[in-house]
Amino acid sequence: MTAPKIQPCLWFDKNGEEAARFYADTFPDSKIISIGRAPGDYPDGKQGDVLIVELTIFKMPFLLLNGGPQFKFDEAVSFQVATDDQAETDRYWNAIVDNGGQESACGWCKDRFGLSWQITPRRLTDLMHEGGEKAQRAFAVMMDMRKIDIATIDRAVAGL
Repeated sequence: MTAPKIQPCLWFDKNGEEAARFYADTFPDSKIISIGRAPGDYPDGKQGDVLIVELTIFKMPFLLLNGGPQFKFDEAVSFQVATDDQAETDRYWNAIVDNGGQESACGWCKDRFGLSWQITPRRLTDLMHEGGEKAQRAFAVMMDMRKIDIATIDRAVAGL
């Protein structure tokens, strides 16, 4: 297999395959491409352990590396999923949070592996790009949300 010119490499502590299966099951157009096993012993594992998992998430290539416990995810890196409606927003948010993840503010959540996601309706992004009073109202109400509620944003934008 030829590696893409560039792709995110995400560091896991021996649960990269589990994470890959979760992502492939959660997001459409996602699948595990290959699983690579360690050819020899390495600092945090042994020969035959899953070392890397190549997958696509929404057709984007990712490499998951079982590197050990040294490094953890933090909010400095997140993946934003643009959703088309409330049902899609709810589906991804609930899949992440209800499977051992945790809620955060403003559409952010963290999966059980510690990776941060932004589940962001396109409606909100469009309003932010519009600027002006609509953007201010949408932004103000969004700041008090955990999961983004499109109807609440639309009411705020309308001044209701």
